[in-house]
Amino acid sequence: MTSQTYLSELFSLDGRTAVVTGGSSGIGRAIAGALARAGASVVAVARKEAELADTVDELTADGCPAAWVSADLGSRDGVRAAAEQAAEAFGEPDILVNSAGINLRPTMGELGEEVWDTTMAVNLEAPFLLGQRFGPGMAERGFGRIIHITSQQAHRAFVQSGAYGVSKGALESLARSQAEAWSPYGVTCNTLVPGFVMTPLNERLSSDPEKVAALAARTMVGRNGLADDFAGAAVFLASRASAYVTGQALFVDGGLSVH
Repeated sequence: MTSQTYLSELFSLDGRTAVVTGGSSGIGRAIAGALARAGASVVAVARKEAELADTVDELTADGCPAAWVSADLGSRDGVRAAAEQAAEAFGEPDILVNSAGINLRPTMGELGEEVWDTTMAVNLEAPFLLGQRFGPGMAERGFGRIIHITSQQAHRAFVQSGAYGVSKGALESLARSQAEAWSPYGVTCNTLVPGFVMTPLNERLSSDPEKVAALAARTMVGRNGLADDFAGAAVFLASRASAYVTGQALFVDGGLSVH
């Protein structure tokens, strides 16, 4: 067996279909690109049509089957509509990546019900509803991968975690519940935990050079994260290579969480 054959058997996503929410920017876009280049047909789901079209154009130019769905993941009807449209592109997905997120940071004393509800709808309820829609089908077919993107704030409070940290902590619990339900049928459910990554979601912190430098100093590798740092971990968790990994939180943070 050649090394190429061996690696392909472990990591190739040929013949797989993936749905990636938040797939038009930041970590979600990087993961969509990685899964597509590993062989999967990818549907990117997000709000902004121009960014979605740009993402898909880039992938199709590289010869990757890709499509996009513009959706409001802040409402149940929007999530359900997005799920159906996504499944129409290439069929029922084998891989679901929940990367879409909203990060509103009022102080705890100023955290109102509207911010709470909006945060939970996008960050927690949308992944739950998409899992309920696609997870049972994955289990019936005997293969599935559900990957959630969470946060350091699922584990520790800093820079006003507020509702965001609560939603991400709950999302990790959701992964464990999904793993318990569906892993006996070949569906693994895990989370990727970023450190500080220079993405549009962190634009407010990214604009403060002192805070950016301080966060980089907290890592072991001496720099903050980039969206492309998640490519390998995502392909691993989406592939056959991770068949015995489920219910886990994989930190992709340059050692920030243990330093």
